[in-house]
Amino acid sequence: MMKINNQKPIYQQIELSPVGYLKLQASKLGLTHLQVINDVDADSINDTHDASASSITQAKKHVQQAITELNEYFAGKRQHFEVTLAATGTVFQHEVWQALRELPFGEVCSYGDIANNINRPKAVRAVGAANGANPIAIIVPCHRVIGKNGTLTGYAYGLKMKQDLLSLESSDS
Repeated sequence: MMKINNQKPIYQQIELSPVGYLKLQASKLGLTHLQVINDVDADSINDTHDASASSITQAKKHVQQAITELNEYFAGKRQHFEVTLAATGTVFQHEVWQALRELPFGEVCSYGDIANNINRPKAVRAVGAANGANPIAIIVPCHRVIGKNGTLTGYAYGLKMKQDLLSLESSDS
């Protein structure tokens, strides 16, 4: 489950993955961000912000769990993520992100499918906006959303990465 969070991240770490560098950030409540980045700022590889030592320790545990689970995912050994998520967003965005998390590994859907799943069939455009605002790539699998006609649609990190993630999920491991 994803917690609604109003706390800023207090710990971040940069990790190399098969899709590039991942910037993971967390608060004491859970993982708040996972982004694919092009440039690594050496000063921010393992960066903490002003917070208590126990809060930083908890945030770091969330990041380390996410890294472990992502490594398993990329190795074809994990299909579901268990790390606690604490993204900042509206109640509606959280509904969309939770619906994405419930989409089975290796399956795809359209914005309309998500709108129907959250019982808001007329909110297709709003679902698209919430999908585009997803702060936790891969773990909240917005890459699984494709066009209504079955074609790949936009993805914040490019259609090649989207195709690579979908291919990873469709291969028999």
